[in-house]
Amino acid sequence: MSDLTTSTCRELPKSAEQLLNNTINQHIAHIEQFPHIVGFNNPFFIADIEVIRRQHDLWVSHLPFVRPFYAVKCNTDTVMLRILMHLGIGFDCASVEEMKTVLSLGADPGSIIFANPCKAPEALAFAYNVGVRKTTFDNLDELDSINKYMPNAQLMLRIFANDKSALVTLGDKYGAPLESTQALLIRAKKLGINVIGTSFHIGSGASDPAVIRKAVEHSRLVWDIAESLGFSLRIVDIGGGFQSTEAEFGTMATAVSRGISEAGFPKQTTFIAEPGRFYARSAFTLICKIIARRVSTMTGSSKTLEMLYQNDGVYGNFMNGLIEKEDFMPTLIKGKLNTTMARKTGNHTYKIWGPTCDSTDCVSQSTTFGCEVRVGDFLVYRNMGAYTSATATRFNGFSNQTGTIYICSNLQDYTQIEDSSSEGDTCSPMSTAFKIPTGEF
Repeated sequence: MSDLTTSTCRELPKSAEQLLNNTINQHIAHIEQFPHIVGFNNPFFIADIEVIRRQHDLWVSHLPFVRPFYAVKCNTDTVMLRILMHLGIGFDCASVEEMKTVLSLGADPGSIIFANPCKAPEALAFAYNVGVRKTTFDNLDELDSINKYMPNAQLMLRIFANDKSALVTLGDKYGAPLESTQALLIRAKKLGINVIGTSFHIGSGASDPAVIRKAVEHSRLVWDIAESLGFSLRIVDIGGGFQSTEAEFGTMATAVSRGISEAGFPKQTTFIAEPGRFYARSAFTLICKIIARRVSTMTGSSKTLEMLYQNDGVYGNFMNGLIEKEDFMPTLIKGKLNTTMARKTGNHTYKIWGPTCDSTDCVSQSTTFGCEVRVGDFLVYRNMGAYTSATATRFNGFSNQTGTIYICSNLQDYTQIEDSSSEGDTCSPMSTAFKIPTGEF
């Protein structure tokens, strides 16, 4: 496994990969000047904002008729949220704090969906007071709460949909079964509540195109029921869970397009979605430092695996190791402070642990590198933007605040700025040319 090339990010990079590598090495060199300062050797992210823009281009190329509302729960990085807002993307919020976050950045309340089907009264009242009107429901009690605390709300009925192959299934928790939708709509009609559409979510990291086509079909059936009761629906929310790779997203996007075409919605129908990982996952790279190591020992006739301990784990930015069974595959960067002895060559396999005292805190059961790994080395993890920092805890007293360095791999517009929201020494070439028309909602 090759090492990342050491260079300086003050040089004009020749590729996006070189820009990333340069920035990693430049910040590591800075860290290694102060190896004993508390808090200075924490893990750090590098976020490529051009990746976010490229993902949006990918979305528009496959689903130009579907306006995305970014799922804020996935990653609340404020620089990314600003970029998404400038791209004309709305926000899917599930809590008061998420609404506060995007509103503080200047988001229009009309571009926010309070997409949590089960909300506390104070959350409904907050949404009403700040001008957020669109929300979801899937049960009778929620209708009563909305009627009391969020008058004049514009509701979308969330229906059951569940991809059993998804990384995280949602059908057990949310979504009204098709047979219960008529009773919900009748109750909404009696209360005088304005139902404007349907929504569904087949699961986070979903991959079965047949499930999303079936969900679109069921949405159309609910539309027929609603219209028979006197509602005038205008929105279909196809949810989130879209993977970030072009091949996987393309497959699901094709299923969405075919499902919508076959369902025969009215021409004026507005289609929206709630992607999270699609935008965030590939934009962020996480760099961790090896803080301890245990060499292999003999236990009877068996030999134990060598062990590495890094400064981040499943109670930090690697929670997906537990939730989604993510298979992390890091790249090694050799540290410069421990060079007194020759490094052993050849494949070395390690078990990688996080820093807490819990034996659950295992990042990888087995990872092989092309040489010996030592204390003071660094591990680079790609595709770490989705459900990482958003799910980090302070268990065992370790920080859940990870600094971020921002770069832009759009090399045709290479300028350097330092973003005030990042921590530590930054080398942050960014482009601010995000001018994509916003759609009506």
